[in-house]
Amino acid sequence: MHPPKILVTGATGRTGRALVTELLKAGYPVRALVRSDDARAAALRARGVEIAVADIADTERVTAAMHGVQRAYWLPPYDPEMLTGAAVFATAAREARLEAIVSLSQWLASPAHPAFLTRHHWLADRIFATLPDVGLTLISPGFFADSPYLETIGMAAHLGLMPWSFGDSLSAPPSVDDIARVAAAALMDPQRHAGRTYRPTGPTLLSGGDMAAILSRVFGRTVKPVPTPLWMFLKTAYLDGRAIALLSCMAHYFEEHRRGAFAVGAPNDHVAHVTGQQPESFETVARRLAALPANRRSRSRTLRELGRFLAVVLARGPDTRRYLRGLQIVAPASPQYAVESALWRREHGIAETESEATAATVASLSQITPLNTHG
Repeated sequence: MHPPKILVTGATGRTGRALVTELLKAGYPVRALVRSDDARAAALRARGVEIAVADIADTERVTAAMHGVQRAYWLPPYDPEMLTGAAVFATAAREARLEAIVSLSQWLASPAHPAFLTRHHWLADRIFATLPDVGLTLISPGFFADSPYLETIGMAAHLGLMPWSFGDSLSAPPSVDDIARVAAAALMDPQRHAGRTYRPTGPTLLSGGDMAAILSRVFGRTVKPVPTPLWMFLKTAYLDGRAIALLSCMAHYFEEHRRGAFAVGAPNDHVAHVTGQQPESFETVARRLAALPANRRSRSRTLRELGRFLAVVLARGPDTRRYLRGLQIVAPASPQYAVESALWRREHGIAETESEATAATVASLSQITPLNTHG
């Protein structure tokens, strides 16, 4: 009996590429839904992956891409069409009579969050949950180890600096590969995982100082955490091609981090429980990235990294406030960050005692208006 065919959206991205690798390794036929038939799609095709080209909001093409597929992985587009894409995907899934969907959601997902993408995550989860006879598994990580913490690993390698914007707060960030392994396990055995929500984490809660100490070991040099303003992060990410929709929400995600939201309920055993493997450590991820040619120390690479840093300082950053005003998305009447929300705690199975570690921080900041409530 042949294994069922699995549709992977976002197959050229971080989790999508890793998920495709896991599925192919296990002998599953994969169809990748991509926005354009470019070099990245060609690389997937060369590995035996079927390619379907469609914008996620294109009903006709997404429905065609779903034909002959039994299971699917949903990676939400980080743009204002996320909900449209979710509705299209759900419609196509119902027509194709899928047996299972695995959706990459978000740890912060809640209906009154000040970040519009986080509200859209929450609604997309509920759209999929309404599908009859389709098993749904949600994967809801916080920040990845790879991004944002190691997004600037080149600065650690060549300049001995690690940008840090989160104060004294902690997190246990998962690796992209562990997230993909959890998704693969759920897609390969949907009956076992249907109706479950998993939050992959790393094995240890870490501070900025802890991460800098790990990078110091990895590179054999002192790496110092450097307090970094949001505007610097936004400029760097914008120049690296990150979607402005996502960047427009980052002020809220940074604030959530400082308030301790990513430390609540972490670390946990979800990766080990689902995959049978212990989660990768931050150091494991850092060493994998440090081995890339761009992060190997040399005089020329150090000069390039310094030039890149200066270019970021002088570059123009994204106007996220103007972008959000242009979207004209209605904000919640009473926006709430995650740890402030009783609904979020209940839906995520967070007991009051588990969130006590963040209570003092939340109380001290309770009079602060969310950084940008236009979204």
